[in-house]
Amino acid sequence: MLAAVHAADIQDRDGGVLLMARLFGLFPFLLKLYADSGYQGPKFQLGLREVCGEMSVAIVKRSDADKFVVLPKRWIVERTIAWLNRCRRLAKDWECLNRNALAFLRWSSVRLMVRKLCQTTI
Repeated sequence: MLAAVHAADIQDRDGGVLLMARLFGLFPFLLKLYADSGYQGPKFQLGLREVCGEMSVAIVKRSDADKFVVLPKRWIVERTIAWLNRCRRLAKDWECLNRNALAFLRWSSVRLMVRKLCQTTI
């Protein structure tokens, strides 16, 4: 798992470029990035092109329907965030230091992975 915690005054699209710069060095074979509408626009595209080369970005937008609709790829991110928010320490931003917030995010991710791996089905 790779995550980046930064100050609240950094836009998501700018933080996304910083994260992808670290991630792309580890996984240069990635070809497609799924993102929400906060990452659309030329600024993110340009920053991503400088960092990752020819990676394509697919913007997954919310449904405008009146009822709940499961959107492809978007539910994966929403589900993961919901699982992580079950940890009380991550439900609110209590941490004063970014490194502490990142440590608790990693700890809850490890906890989540271990629970999924150890879960037995009958």
